[in-house]
Amino acid sequence: MADLNDIVVFVKVAQYGSFSRAAHSLGMPVSTVSRKVTSLEEQLGVTLIQRTTRKLSLTAQGRAYYDRCSEPLAHLIDAEQALTETQRKPEGLLKISVPVIFGQEVFYELISDFLKAYPEIQVDLFVTNLFLDLVAENIDLGIRFGELKDSTIVAQRLGKSVRYLVAAPDYLRGRALPTKPEDLKDHRCVLLNGRNGEAEWHLISGRKSVDVRVSGPASSRDFAAVSAFTYRGHGIGLLPSTYCDEQIRSGALIRVLPDWSSPEIFVHAVYPTRRFLPLRLRVFLDALKAWKNPLWLPLH
Repeated sequence: MADLNDIVVFVKVAQYGSFSRAAHSLGMPVSTVSRKVTSLEEQLGVTLIQRTTRKLSLTAQGRAYYDRCSEPLAHLIDAEQALTETQRKPEGLLKISVPVIFGQEVFYELISDFLKAYPEIQVDLFVTNLFLDLVAENIDLGIRFGELKDSTIVAQRLGKSVRYLVAAPDYLRGRALPTKPEDLKDHRCVLLNGRNGEAEWHLISGRKSVDVRVSGPASSRDFAAVSAFTYRGHGIGLLPSTYCDEQIRSGALIRVLPDWSSPEIFVHAVYPTRRFLPLRLRVFLDALKAWKNPLWLPLH
């Protein structure tokens, strides 16, 4: 029978598609990883991985062997971890990726409270609008708004968001209010992720929907900045309701085209696998679900 340690190494290489990334995950030198895969191939008498200077790929026999080995091996590893995890406190490094909208005091307060509650956990925080590869970057959890395009990750809904068209009274003074979405083309707009001073807004009203190309003097990747320029009268903004509800009530902002809004946008916590979650990730997920915050609306 083949050496189980060699099988573990082969499965990691197949999962990552790279000797170097598998070596990093296993804490081994690349040369050791390569040697163990070669040893396994010699024991089995087949070539499992085709190697070139540019990439590696599984042979037909390698794919069949991986399909048979990976799941039982995962269950074995899970069983071993489950036995020891019950005796441990939440601890270790938790790598979290969040969009730029989270780069504000209310989120930092959540992280601060979490670190005080679990002093054996360390947090490495990535604040970026890039959709980082969770596996490649060894990230434990990401928070993402909107449609999820990667079907291989696990997702839990945390909340939802809807965006309204709003403008400051100073901006609207002396201007004709838009009466239909197409009128937005004649207005200055404050843009999120605009390119060359333009962006496309997808709006709905009941069963009707429309895509409108808008333009304006200011654009940012951060809703706080978009809100600031909208509040200061630089144009019509498409803002999350949590950013403008209070200002609408006070009269500081006026809702434009009140029958129209963005579709509901769901907020997800995403992580690479559901098979086995470290305690540090489980307790952070619990903290996220219990968090009362201005960044999204509750699901119910």
